[in-house]
Amino acid sequence: MQPFEIIEHTADVGLAAYGSTQKELFANAALGMFSIIGEFDEVRPVEQRQVHVTAPDIDLLLADFLGELLYLLEVEHFVCRRARVESVSETELRGTLDGEPLSACHRLDTEIKAVTHHGLKVEKQGDIWQATVLFDI
Repeated sequence: MQPFEIIEHTADVGLAAYGSTQKELFANAALGMFSIIGEFDEVRPVEQRQVHVTAPDIDLLLADFLGELLYLLEVEHFVCRRARVESVSETELRGTLDGEPLSACHRLDTEIKAVTHHGLKVEKQGDIWQATVLFDI
């Protein structure tokens, strides 16, 4: 099973993420979003950030989680190499992000302005969790 795939959309870009668990799904969605933003294969996991996100439902939880990652990139200049989701429920997520401060050596390709709620969906299909999310670029 592939962790994610990029979805082309008229004025935006989208992501379909997959996981055998909700934890894996959310971690793969983070990885997919950062793959849209730039090349982060060289990011060293030298710093950690704790994340705690709550939302009314699992769809909005995914949007808020990805929004938190965008905030860390844009405001705190923290580049995430890996998201370790320690716990996730329908309304709450806790995890640890491994990465490093943004620097000139990091290649940014696409600016994501926001995570949209248009087409946002988290669901279980058989044994696989999958999510669809669109980003405003």
